[in-house]
Amino acid sequence: MSILLLGGSPQLPSSSSRLLLHIGEQLALQGHSYAKLHVRDLPARALLQADHDDVAIAHAVRAVAEADAIVIATPIYKASYTGLLKAFLDLLPQDGLAGKLVLPLATGGGHAHTLALDYALRPVLHALGAKQVFTSIYANAQQLAWHEEHGLSLDATIAARVQAGIDDVSSGLFLLQGRPPSAPADIAVPLRSLQEQPYAPQFQAA
Repeated sequence: MSILLLGGSPQLPSSSSRLLLHIGEQLALQGHSYAKLHVRDLPARALLQADHDDVAIAHAVRAVAEADAIVIATPIYKASYTGLLKAFLDLLPQDGLAGKLVLPLATGGGHAHTLALDYALRPVLHALGAKQVFTSIYANAQQLAWHEEHGLSLDATIAARVQAGIDDVSSGLFLLQGRPPSAPADIAVPLRSLQEQPYAPQFQAA
């Protein structure tokens, strides 16, 4: 069972990419493997022209197809998710998320766009056939703090929601494996990354 961390921010590092990686690392501690793909690392012309023959685009679409669960992160721009992420989702087939577990994440400057994921992104994920879209997680700038030495820290409110999302994804993957949700992995699954491919480097911490 594998997880794809899909980042839709045009900036790196960013609050959304840091939150995305934090969740991936926590899932790894529960025995799940993950790969990372940031849409901004795909070739721009091929992405905007929906060039499915481009090697990088084809590999990215295949990475989505091969994942059992996808954690999608985006900043909120103009009350919605990024156009960069929309361009990539438009490349997926109509049933591109069929059978998959999806956890949507977003970050923004304040509380005004708390429901942006629910009215903008969630309908698209359902239209792509996701098996289950878990409760969206929105974090504002006051709930996330980045420290050069200690990394990302979350305030208590958002930390609880993030942990609930992690538990949902982990339990869902165990159920897909036919294991009780509370069953721990025998050993930690080695992490894998799309960095192995030249067009998709890992997220970098500032």
